[in-house]
Amino acid sequence: MRQQVFEVDSQAASPAEPRFARRAANLQPSVIRELLKAAQQPDTISFGGGLPAAELFPLEAIAQAQARALQQRGAAALQYSVTEGIPSLRAWVADRLTDRGSGCAFEHVIVTAGSQQGLDLYARVFLDPGDVVVIEAPAYLGAIQAFNAYEPRYLTIPSNDGGIDPDALQAKLRSAPVLPKFLYIVPNYANPSGVTLRAERRDRVVEICARFGLPILEDDPYGDLFFSEPPPAPLFARQAAGNISYLGTASKMAAPGLRVAWLVVPDARLRAKIVAAKQGADLHTGTYAQEIFRAFVDDDARLESHLAMVRDAYRMRSDAMRAALAANMPSHVRWNVPEGGMFLWASVGAGLDTERVFENALRDGVVFVPGRPFYPGGSRGDGMRLNFTAMDAARIRDGIERLARAIARTPPFASKRSA
Repeated sequence: MRQQVFEVDSQAASPAEPRFARRAANLQPSVIRELLKAAQQPDTISFGGGLPAAELFPLEAIAQAQARALQQRGAAALQYSVTEGIPSLRAWVADRLTDRGSGCAFEHVIVTAGSQQGLDLYARVFLDPGDVVVIEAPAYLGAIQAFNAYEPRYLTIPSNDGGIDPDALQAKLRSAPVLPKFLYIVPNYANPSGVTLRAERRDRVVEICARFGLPILEDDPYGDLFFSEPPPAPLFARQAAGNISYLGTASKMAAPGLRVAWLVVPDARLRAKIVAAKQGADLHTGTYAQEIFRAFVDDDARLESHLAMVRDAYRMRSDAMRAALAANMPSHVRWNVPEGGMFLWASVGAGLDTERVFENALRDGVVFVPGRPFYPGGSRGDGMRLNFTAMDAARIRDGIERLARAIARTPPFASKRSA
């Protein structure tokens, strides 16, 4: 048999010029990660990152949990484990969701390395280039970044103070030339808007999606961070009406550095595909981190006491930010009143672009996230996301004063990119 010989053109290939896959063009750095670099100066006040308050991390309780995990689990805490996650943590997640009115079985739970991995795995098994994803506008930037790797198109649905608009969702699904692959939604204290989806809208969203055969990916990182009353029951509690998967995380309960989260998938066919995708990605989430978090939450009273302390602190910081906004902002600036979570959304009005505001704000030593990255294609630029959890009240007041000065110095302009 004649052996085929491949000739290499030395001019066409070079170690200095990797031949990337086409989809690599969609792998762009996170705007928020880049902004965090600008916030490293000690005198910079950052409303940019989605950072929990580090001074509230339960350091002693986590240290004790680590000791218990090693004492009780021994070498098993350091060994390979099953892809779906350690059984005790999966059972805890199932019980917690059941307590919140969502029927959940142990076998539905897949432990992931942070919610971001859950977003990636879900998109990986659903999306081919050109497929359509339904999202709110504005939508979580991290989800857009995860989905973009798979080259989708987006069907954006407007959101207001009550959350995503069900009438607009229904109308856009009816007129869509092809059926989208899934709806992605953050119903509780959404990132970036801080808005909570009303209970009656949750019923309608699930009903509409079920009628169109559209799966739902519900992302709920902030549901435990309510300021007065808990949010309505998750969309996942209505899973009997449709194909709903649920993302939760330890990042806001304990600490994001653990990188422990969970993707709950009742549909057995979908779950099998996600597990296979995860095996190819990392075999399993780190056993040690899972065991530490499971030991941390083994006392319900301790967990609830910690969450109550965090809620009180975040509520006071949210109040401080809104008071500072009211005292300092020009009259054309508007903002919402979140009922929990970590963010509020402010609009500077037509004719101003918050990317230009950001340039002035950075010179004044304050940063935030401009609104464009939260819209696929950067279609709207009058908004900005403000995080109120990472700074104390005094720094919040100082930062808002600086931000107000930057807005006042930014002139309106006419441009195709204006909101």
